[in-house]
Amino acid sequence: MANIVQMMIDRGLLNRADLQKVQQAGRSGEPLYRLAVKTGLVAEDDFLALTGEALGLELLAELPDDYDPRPFMSISPLFLEKHCLLPLRLGDDSLSIVVNDPFDFQVIDTLKQLFPGRTIQSRLGREALIKTWIRTHFAAAEADGEEEADADVKANSGPLYEDTDHLRDLASEAPIIKLVNDFLTGGVEAGASDIHLEPSEDSLRLRFRIDGILHEREFFPSHLQQAIISRVKIMAKMDIAEHRLPQDGRIRSKIAGKDIDLRVSSLPTMYGESVVLRILDRSSVIMSLNQLGFPANEQRQFEELIRRPYGIILVTGPTGSGKTTTLYAALQTINAPDKKIITIEDPVEYELKGINQVQVNTKAGLNFASGLRSIVRQDPDIILIGEIRDRETADIAIQSALTGHLVFSTLHTNDAAGAVTRLIEIGIEDYLLSSSLIGIMAQRLVRVLCPACKETYVPEASLVQRLQLPFVPTDSAPIYRPRGCKACSNSGYQGRIAIFELLQITDDIRSLILENSSSTVIRDAAIANGMTLLRIDGWQKVRAGITSIAEVLRVT
Repeated sequence: MANIVQMMIDRGLLNRADLQKVQQAGRSGEPLYRLAVKTGLVAEDDFLALTGEALGLELLAELPDDYDPRPFMSISPLFLEKHCLLPLRLGDDSLSIVVNDPFDFQVIDTLKQLFPGRTIQSRLGREALIKTWIRTHFAAAEADGEEEADADVKANSGPLYEDTDHLRDLASEAPIIKLVNDFLTGGVEAGASDIHLEPSEDSLRLRFRIDGILHEREFFPSHLQQAIISRVKIMAKMDIAEHRLPQDGRIRSKIAGKDIDLRVSSLPTMYGESVVLRILDRSSVIMSLNQLGFPANEQRQFEELIRRPYGIILVTGPTGSGKTTTLYAALQTINAPDKKIITIEDPVEYELKGINQVQVNTKAGLNFASGLRSIVRQDPDIILIGEIRDRETADIAIQSALTGHLVFSTLHTNDAAGAVTRLIEIGIEDYLLSSSLIGIMAQRLVRVLCPACKETYVPEASLVQRLQLPFVPTDSAPIYRPRGCKACSNSGYQGRIAIFELLQITDDIRSLILENSSSTVIRDAAIANGMTLLRIDGWQKVRAGITSIAEVLRVT
């Protein structure tokens, strides 16, 4: 965008004095080029001509005679007008659009989500003309569709035609405010990680995810659905008039006496919008490595790894397996006045004192790769990357490790050895990986048996043999299973603990990486060197009475 502004100046469309006026007006958060056009300092036709030349886009003066809006009726006309965009034609692998502002990358990303697997082909159009086309074609198509399938539209798209002011009034009524506050407080007090609001034909279901498992809490009548969802969206500063596209928002509030961040996500479904609120307790205390559930040997090895001067340490596992908590505990352990630690995360879940934390902001162009390039120039000793998602991020992470930095990050793989093959698959050279990688830890979370009601038992010999338990439970040395009581809300469990699989990159493992060996070969070599598998660590926690057989089988 800065280049377009510079081109405006170079072409004499904008002088330095005008630019100062635009920059002062730019406090509203709008891009400078858009403000220049909106304030009349640059003519719209001049902007479109310049943009067309810079991006190689043609200006569309009229729609094709056979233009058909029906493939795009799932998109709200309000959304199209807001972004001054009209979809033109839907192909098998492409979507043609006409747009007034081709630099609105957020709307391009939204279209890619709505029409996956298709490239976006853009043309330019004048704002007034595009809005006229939207009102003409979409209003007519909606009117025709209502007569033919009014009931079907309402069933499949939910309350999409509700007046915005009416929705705001509904959401501002005291009973609705109290209802929403009550279930937010209930979720925080119950220790939930997520609150789910799920619409159905005749009700709105409320569920809490506690210790990784969803629990039903309440069913609200369907006539309250619009008001409840609108209230949450207002709190999260989301667009309550937009019901047909996914949205994201954020709520920061003091709930149940705690400073809470709520990350809000809405998704259109058949009967309305499904909303999920991720609860991040900013006031919670970061756990230490001693509290995570490490076996003594693995904890000693991991602490040795995180005190190395350079190299990459990866923590792997699915979403919700505690990877961030482990990394935060590691940073807390090694944080010292003589170390500069910088993190880049999406999102920043907890604030760490003495550590510089950067929040990813894709709308502003700050992703893991671009942020990491800037972080390296900040003279850090230790870098934490929230997740390695692509080759560019992986390349910068490896170069950072090779130039004397200690780098922590996460990957989504099933086991520790799988992280090696994943990085090679995305294009990392094996010799760079073998030189920079020093350790990989896979982990899962298992629920802890409720100490108030867990009961002893001895499983059948056939089950012990089938599961290949490394020990044999007996009457004198039984194991435990859940029962359920008031203290644990009849779930049989209270809290969670991690099970681990730590793969140290020894000379033998480095040789296997250079030979491009499979993850199975690497895993077998690591086991021969003393690595404990996830399930084996789980069985050890079963033997210690910490968790149950069912929990270990659920996550491994």
